[in-house]
Amino acid sequence: MKLRIILLAASLPVLLFSCVGTKKYKASEARYVSLNEKYAALQGQLQDCQRSLRDSTAAFEHRRNITDERTEGLKKNNNELLDQLKNLSVISNSQAESIKKSLDNIGAKDAYIQDLQSAIARKDSLNMALVMNLKGAIGDLNDQDINIKVDKGVVYIDISDKLLFESGSYDITARAKEVLGKVAKVLNNQPNIEFLVEGHTDTNPYKKGVLLDNWDLSVKRATAVTRVLQNDYAINPARITAAGRSEYVPVASNDTPEGRAANRRTRIVILPQLDQFFKLLEKKQ
Repeated sequence: MKLRIILLAASLPVLLFSCVGTKKYKASEARYVSLNEKYAALQGQLQDCQRSLRDSTAAFEHRRNITDERTEGLKKNNNELLDQLKNLSVISNSQAESIKKSLDNIGAKDAYIQDLQSAIARKDSLNMALVMNLKGAIGDLNDQDINIKVDKGVVYIDISDKLLFESGSYDITARAKEVLGKVAKVLNNQPNIEFLVEGHTDTNPYKKGVLLDNWDLSVKRATAVTRVLQNDYAINPARITAAGRSEYVPVASNDTPEGRAANRRTRIVILPQLDQFFKLLEKKQ
């Protein structure tokens, strides 16, 4: 009887360890399956985006080739028509040359417009790829807390104040650093992109400590986010502009708690690379 008790006591830790080990293994296996599914979904989204970019590029190249062929055909027809008019003595040589220069200018402007349209289309495709990368990096956060969108050719990242700051404060929370780190990872992979960090508030008056009003609060929140991006995630500060917009650019009515919550946000605006368009303009002049 004593021997049976001793054997049972000796085997009990082994059985408990086996049970706990099996539970941990199953939990790890379930987490692996979940992460693998999310990874596969993100890979699918990335492939769709890359396919869309390739299709758009091919379509615009095809359209440009057709335009070039039509331009050359029109130029040839115009030259033939001018020769015929000169032979019929309807116009003089100087008049024919003036008309030819005018037609050449029209053809050059058409080609210029095509280049601008192609550049804009390429920018739109890159913006969509950037949005997909940001959404993939941030993951399953509630859309009420963070919203990424493209509006009029510009990428916006709106992050609610409850995700970034303590109530009525401009002190960054630990959760905020985690979210900003995911955004910073994508921005660091695009070193030529410059962006604006905007602080926004609701209409409730604010005065606390050295801060005078919502203008002060919105600026302090913008600079707080900027410091985290610079100091914690090594984003080049020359790429960042910090600004406060106070309560004057709302996205919802301030008459309800939900509207005020939507208005209290930090917005990261990916700035358009206008220098590329200016270079294109200079090249064509």
